[in-house]
Amino acid sequence: MTSITDQTGNSLQLDSIPQRIISLVPSQTELLYSLGLSDEVVGITRFCIHPQIWHQGKTRIGGTKDPDIRKIISLKPDLVIANKEENIREHVEEISKHVPVYTSDVYTLPTAIEMIGALGEITGRPEAALEMTRLISERFSQLIPVDPMPATAYLIWKDPWMAAGGDTFISDMMERCGFMNIYKATSRYPEITIEELKEKECRLLLLSSEPYPFRQKHLEALQAELPETRILLVDGSYFSWYGSRLLEAPAYFSLYSRQNVYPVL
Repeated sequence: MTSITDQTGNSLQLDSIPQRIISLVPSQTELLYSLGLSDEVVGITRFCIHPQIWHQGKTRIGGTKDPDIRKIISLKPDLVIANKEENIREHVEEISKHVPVYTSDVYTLPTAIEMIGALGEITGRPEAALEMTRLISERFSQLIPVDPMPATAYLIWKDPWMAAGGDTFISDMMERCGFMNIYKATSRYPEITIEELKEKECRLLLLSSEPYPFRQKHLEALQAELPETRILLVDGSYFSWYGSRLLEAPAYFSLYSRQNVYPVL
C-alpha cells in the first residue's frame, strides 16, 4: 500500500496503480488523456470537453459543482481526481469516504508542474509526466513577456463583472505574458465595476471565453465605455487550464505578441 499526500495536505492510500479513474476537473481530464490513460478513465464531468472523443464516449458523472456521488460510487473507481477551487469541499469529503481522492491546489506554474508530476507517478506514467513537465518548463522559459507591462484586467464573468485576483492561476499566466494585473492585491475573483477600470487606468482588458462566454457584442459594448482601453477576446483555456494544455499556452501567448495584438505602451 502506498501513502500519498495531495496538494491540499490530505493523505490517501492506494493499494496499487489505479485502473479505474474518475476526473472531476476538465483540465486534469485532458492531462489524463495526454498521459495515455484512455482505458483507465471511466468517468468525467459534463464540462470535460477535451478530448472530444472522451466528451462523447466517457460516462458523465454530473458537473464540477454538482457531481452525482451515487453514480461515482457505482462506477467503482479506485481513484477520483478533484481540485480545491473547481470542486466543492463537502462533495470531495463525501466521495473520499468511499474512494481515495487526490485533490490538486494549483495557483502558479510551479504548482501545476508539481501536480502533473504527482499524477504521473500515481497513475503509473512517470516518464510521460516528466517529459511533459520538461517541455512545459522549456517553452515557458522561451516566452518573451510584453515590455513595458500594460495595466491589465482579466474578466471571467458578467452581471456582476468579475475579474481574476492575484492569487489565481490566471494571474500567474498574465504576469508571464507581461501583463500587470491591476487586481493583483485582491483574492480570488472580486466583483468589479467599469468605473474601477477607469480609475485604475486599465490599458488592456481581456475577456475570457470561459466560464462566461464573452463575445464580440460584449467587447463592443465595453469599448464604448472604455475608449482608451485595448479590449481583446481570449481563449480562457490557455490562461486557466493547468494540465497538458500548458504545452500549447506559450505558443498561444507568443502568437498574440508577434502579431502586435497587445498594446505597446
